[in-house]
Amino acid sequence: MPTIHLTTVIYAPQERVYDLSRSITLHKRSMTHRQEDAIKGRTNGLIKYNETVTWRAKHLGKVRELTTKIVAMKEWEHFTDEMTEGDFTHMKHEHHFKQIGNGTVMIDIMDFGTPYGWLGRMVERFYLVGYMTRLLQHRNETIKDYAESEKWRVVLD
Repeated sequence: MPTIHLTTVIYAPQERVYDLSRSITLHKRSMTHRQEDAIKGRTNGLIKYNETVTWRAKHLGKVRELTTKIVAMKEWEHFTDEMTEGDFTHMKHEHHFKQIGNGTVMIDIMDFGTPYGWLGRMVERFYLVGYMTRLLQHRNETIKDYAESEKWRVVLD
């Protein structure tokens, strides 16, 4: 079971970073290169506790769907989404936010598993961990770009 741990420093208020991280609209913008779209559940705006979203995107040469649900949330501090349907055996993504002097530390902790026994574990180790890490890094760069500029107003206002 691989775990990805990313830390991103964003020079913007904690509340703004938190809300941008919950934004379905911004997530779609950050994943246009994967043709990702929200097709069921919460499909725009800010996702809230106990809500679901189903994503459809092209990954690894195939169109896939993944449904996640917000299973934990404490305003401005953290939220957690877990896969309820999709290609993984399980997936959990924790989002943590901590105010620092002139910005916010955003921490992502994601763990997931794949089917297919030892073959799945080999794919995880030699490909999927890097692939998923790059997707999260790209998403975080987009959040940082919007949060540190006036672009956030287009998504949150």
